[in-house]
Amino acid sequence: MTTPSPSRVLTFVLPAIAALSLSTVAAGAQGEPGAPPSPMRQAAQLDRDGQTAQARRMFQAIIDSAADPAAKAQAHRAMAMSYAFDRDCANMVKFETLVIAYWATREQADPQNAFYEQGEMANEAARVCLDAGDLDAAERWYRRGYELGTKEPAPQKHPRSLWEYRLAHALGRIAAQRGDTAQARQQVAAARRALDGDTAMAAQQERYFPYLVGYVALYTNDLASAEAQLTKAVGTRGNERDAFMHCLLGLALEHLGRQEEAKAAAFVRPFAREKLGLAGSR
Repeated sequence: MTTPSPSRVLTFVLPAIAALSLSTVAAGAQGEPGAPPSPMRQAAQLDRDGQTAQARRMFQAIIDSAADPAAKAQAHRAMAMSYAFDRDCANMVKFETLVIAYWATREQADPQNAFYEQGEMANEAARVCLDAGDLDAAERWYRRGYELGTKEPAPQKHPRSLWEYRLAHALGRIAAQRGDTAQARQQVAAARRALDGDTAMAAQQERYFPYLVGYVALYTNDLASAEAQLTKAVGTRGNERDAFMHCLLGLALEHLGRQEEAKAAAFVRPFAREKLGLAGSR
């Protein structure tokens, strides 16, 4: 059996990730009930409809007319997500860097949120680069996210253990895609230690661990383990309708030669399309 190709699942999942992030940004620009959609929401819909070039023209106009630095940062993030739809790691990173620069200006006034958001934005850039196939950029930005997030001063709202877990989780997935089974397993073990060392953090993050183990198994061609772990992942509370996890499970089943089960696992695709407002698009 051949090792699964990331492109089989990521052609759908990456736009879904971008759409979910963009929906979060656009939600902050929602006007009064019954009012016409804001320019931000209109541009976000264009991205979801696949009209990314037109969306980016609107986002640039929003950036140019932003009333304050916070609004401009919000628009920069929306622009970054627009490039994510096209799997454009370099331009996505360009605009995420501008969002990080905004949060750097907030370090004195709001240090807990400022450092956390910088780390979040770096990780967001890394996730898109990973799913776009630029593994070196993904690793660089995940490490940058860890560096920024762990600068949060006391009293910390986000423990160092969270960033240690996130980094190990990411490096495990990157190693798996590189075909480095030994390194991937080392990172899985590091993620497990981070969870076991902080039960409060683990209460929120444990549900992502079977996904990591299944991901590593899938991309290192341990398909039986991939099926078992990804089945566990999608059956865990909070993960039931996670698009990425269901797509990975479907891919594992497909490579095991169980086509009908793979199709059943892919039920999430129409659900995600409906959720993201894509029901009428191809």
